[in-house]
Amino acid sequence: MLDWRSIDTVLLDMDGTLLDLHYDNHFWLTHLPKRYAEVHGFDPQEAQQRLEAEINARRGTLEWYCLDFWAEKLELDILGILREIEGRIALRPHTEAFLTGLQQLQKPTYLVTNAHRHGLEHKLEITGIDRWFDGIISSHDYGHAKESADFWDSLRENLAFDPDKTLFVDDNQSVLGAAQDYGIAHLLCIRQPDSRGPKREITNFPAIHHFDEIMALDSGRLGSRPA
Repeated sequence: MLDWRSIDTVLLDMDGTLLDLHYDNHFWLTHLPKRYAEVHGFDPQEAQQRLEAEINARRGTLEWYCLDFWAEKLELDILGILREIEGRIALRPHTEAFLTGLQQLQKPTYLVTNAHRHGLEHKLEITGIDRWFDGIISSHDYGHAKESADFWDSLRENLAFDPDKTLFVDDNQSVLGAAQDYGIAHLLCIRQPDSRGPKREITNFPAIHHFDEIMALDSGRLGSRPA
């Protein structure tokens, strides 16, 4: 599926790509509305509706991903509430083997995420995946979400990579669209970012379910999986 000889740099999303998106979905859709209602004395249905309206109004913007923004907006200890369900944070299948394989191939590999630094550091503390990366970039460092062309301009100014020889993997098709518009040549989408959610039909980009689809399973090295 991939010709690794044509790829010099690998950019990887975190939530829904390396980590199971179930943690984030459960937090924003179930746990946070419950705690929001408890703290502020709202009816649970009212709290759900209020949150959905606020979140949907900012979808795809940097505010949508900003824990500081939501802590102020909702008057809640967002990071503390995130930690209440940290047991749900988990790597997606084959992630460790894939990252190890990239190290063996000596492919410069960078984590490129929309996650706010506070939440990012929490997940790195739990999973330890930072040990596999040559660098970690949060879109909050640049003031633009990955959905924005401005993000990719800023990334290129701070990170030397050739778009024609770069692989970028993400579960968000809007983000992949922005990367495609910028000129990233090798793109992959994750079909089932939430292990308890549906396996999506992806038509706009090449897509995989798990990383073993682009690994040689017998050796643990990267490459096309044997037929």
